[in-house]
Amino acid sequence: MSFSSDHPVEVIRRWQEDYTRFRRDLHAHPELGFEEHRTSQRISERLTALGIEHHAGIGKTGIVAVIRGQETSPHSIGLRADMDALSMQEEGNRAHASTVPGRMHGCGHDGHATMLLACAQYLQETRRFSGTAYLIFQPAEEGRGGGKAMLADGLFERFPAERIFALHNWPGLSVGKVAVRPGPIMAACDRITIDIEGCGGHGAHPHLTIDPVLVAGHIITAVQSIVARNISPLDHAVISLCGMRAGNMDAMNVIPRTAHLVGTVRTFHAETQNRIEERLRELVIAVAAGFGAKATLHYDRVDPATISDAQQARFAARVAAQLFGEENVVHDLEPSMGAEDFSYMLQKKPGAYLRLGQGDSDERHGVFLHNSRYDFNDAVIPYGAGLLAGLVEAGLPLVAKP
Repeated sequence: MSFSSDHPVEVIRRWQEDYTRFRRDLHAHPELGFEEHRTSQRISERLTALGIEHHAGIGKTGIVAVIRGQETSPHSIGLRADMDALSMQEEGNRAHASTVPGRMHGCGHDGHATMLLACAQYLQETRRFSGTAYLIFQPAEEGRGGGKAMLADGLFERFPAERIFALHNWPGLSVGKVAVRPGPIMAACDRITIDIEGCGGHGAHPHLTIDPVLVAGHIITAVQSIVARNISPLDHAVISLCGMRAGNMDAMNVIPRTAHLVGTVRTFHAETQNRIEERLRELVIAVAAGFGAKATLHYDRVDPATISDAQQARFAARVAAQLFGEENVVHDLEPSMGAEDFSYMLQKKPGAYLRLGQGDSDERHGVFLHNSRYDFNDAVIPYGAGLLAGLVEAGLPLVAKP
């Protein structure tokens, strides 16, 4: 894909080697949510070197950079990138592999932060827009509530973006492709914990016990009926019980007193979410009671669904088409049942969530997110940074052309 010399992608491509080194340095030093002290420091150092105003400590370890365009205007746009890693062990022998055991950038947040930083340099040097761009480096996206923490810290009161955009790399799309659609794009994420209390005893005398393991097995099976029989087949929902703890593996003949299940619920619509919680509670209690046991459901709503505003999604699609060609814009990519706490920001401001293709002929760049062999594709840094910059230039156009 070729571009003119002043195209954002082509300008940023001149800095490719520098930002590749930066991204790989972040990859080698992964940090979990709210622990991104080194990551934030590295970003802050780069912003300082570029002469960009920025504010640290927003939502604990978050940073917001402020860049003003050539012309004064009351209008503004926010761009957000996450920057935390995952609790997982990296596999493979790449030179920039994680140096921290049990920690890995397995979702590409190192690349997201790098692309936003490259976008910052481009906007600072060209300033071909009016008004203000707020660049938000968010901590703790991976289930620790970083987006929510930044909002609680006065994000939009202090940096009043009128609309906001974010993008996420997507190994299932090839380099140069962008996917965006109005409405739900990522599901709500809920955590469920089920505590079962029975009566323990000797495994040779089960008639004298109330076996919580047996109860757990029936609950696991019964829960699968909720989506199949209580949710419209035209809707989407997932209930997965992913973990169980009961008994002692060294005690083959001891029936435990308690058992515990943990899992997740994923939905796109609030009414579906409410219905599933209601049915789960009824079913868990009833199944346990049928065996003479007691069970309690704890239902924690972690992240709401990520819902792109229709108008802003169409705007983002137009910008992507102008930058990369309409043939490279995907309008019908299926929503993901994964979750994203950018959803909290979209509840406060209109905006859109985009996917950036990163798959190519190199097999490792087709590895999906949260895989121990995943690696961000550095070739897409100019594409993602250019797309983010393009959203600002198109959304905050100059009145007097330079």
